[in-house]
Amino acid sequence: MRGSPELFETVTDGPENIPVRPIRETPGALSVLEDAKRWLDRRSWAAADRPLPDLLAAKRAAGPAGSISVVLPALNEEATVGTIVEKLRRELMDAVPLIDELMVIDSGSTDRTSEVAAAAGAKVVHRDEILPRLPAVPGKGEVLWRSLLAADGEIVCFVDADLRDFDCRFVSGILGPLLTEPEVQLVKAMYDRPLGENPSGARQGGRVTELVARPLLNLHWPQLAGVVQPLGGEYAARRALLERLPFPVGYGVELGLLVDTLHVAGLDAVAQVDVGVRRHRNQDGQALGRMAAAILRTAERRLPRPGIGRPAGLTQFERTPDGGFAPRTHPIDTSERPPMISVPEYAARRGTGVTAGLGGDGDGAGPPGGVIDAMPGQTFDSPRSWQSSAHGR
Repeated sequence: MRGSPELFETVTDGPENIPVRPIRETPGALSVLEDAKRWLDRRSWAAADRPLPDLLAAKRAAGPAGSISVVLPALNEEATVGTIVEKLRRELMDAVPLIDELMVIDSGSTDRTSEVAAAAGAKVVHRDEILPRLPAVPGKGEVLWRSLLAADGEIVCFVDADLRDFDCRFVSGILGPLLTEPEVQLVKAMYDRPLGENPSGARQGGRVTELVARPLLNLHWPQLAGVVQPLGGEYAARRALLERLPFPVGYGVELGLLVDTLHVAGLDAVAQVDVGVRRHRNQDGQALGRMAAAILRTAERRLPRPGIGRPAGLTQFERTPDGGFAPRTHPIDTSERPPMISVPEYAARRGTGVTAGLGGDGDGAGPPGGVIDAMPGQTFDSPRSWQSSAHGR
C-alpha cells in the first residue's frame, strides 16, 4: 500500500539477499534511553571531584544528618579485613574525622576474622547478636539488613571485606554526593574489575554483571542502564531510604536495592562515583551460576508478572570419577526481609513508631510488618505490592 512502511528490508552486502525485519524504536523507549544518558552525565563523578577537606566541611554543616557508619559484612576474611579496617581508621577517622563508626559484622566466620578486625580498630558485632529473637538465615543481604539495627549513622556505607589493594577512595568517594547533593540518596562505586592477575583480564571481571544484571536492567529497567557496577558491594545510602526498603537475604540484595530505589525515590536519587580499580577474590563458575540464579529471581519478583511455582534452586553438574556427570541441586534463597522500619526493636532504638508504609504519599501502602515474626525465610510476597501503585515511575 502507498505510504505503508516496509515490513522488511534487504541486506545486500552478503552472499545472498536476506530479508530482515528493521528495528523500530518506540518514542517512549527512546525517551527512556535519553533519560539514562542524561542521568549518566548528571549523576556520575570521580572521587577526586570532592577533596577530603570539602567533604569534612559538608559533613560538619549537615550536623546529625551527616553522621556516617561504615559497615563491612564479613565471612572468613581474615586475610583482607584487617588491612581495610586499618586504612579506614588511619585515613578517615584519625587523620580526617569523616567516619563516625567503623563496624565489621561477622556472619559466622570459622577463621580469625573477628579478632583481626577488632585488632585493626573496628567495632565487631556478630550477626546473631543483632535481633536475636529472629533466627538468622545465610546470606549477605541478611547481614546488611541487620546492620541497620546495629549501626548508628544517618548515612550508611557498605564495603565488601575481601578487597585487595584497598584504597580509602572507595569510601570517601561514594560518601561525597550524599554530603553535597541533597537529592541523592544512594551512591554506587564504579571501577574497573580485573579478572585474576593476567594483564589481559584487566577489564574482564564482573562476569555476572555483564552476563546477567546488565541485560536485565537494559531490558526491564532501562533508566538504570547507565549504572556501571549495579552489583558492586561498595555503596552508601541515607538511612531514611534503606530503612524503608526490603532486603533480599542473598546475592540479589544489590540489584533489589537499586531497582527499589528507582521506584521509591526516582532516578535522580541514584548516583555513582569512579573510585579506580577493584581487586578481590574471584569466584568459580558454579558459584557464579548460583549468584546469577539469585539475581534473576530477585529481578523476577520485581516484574509485573513474576513466574509462579518455580523451584527456588539451581541444578548444576559435576564430573564423577567414573567419567559421567552427577547433578547437584543448590537451594537459591529468594526470601526477603521487610523494611527495617517495620521492626519493633528498630523503632524502639531509633525512637520512631513502627510503620508498614513508605511515607510521602499518604496512602499507607507498605509490606505487612507482622511477617518479621515468621519463621526464617518467610517474608512478604513481593515488593511490587508496595511499589507499583504508590511509587512506580
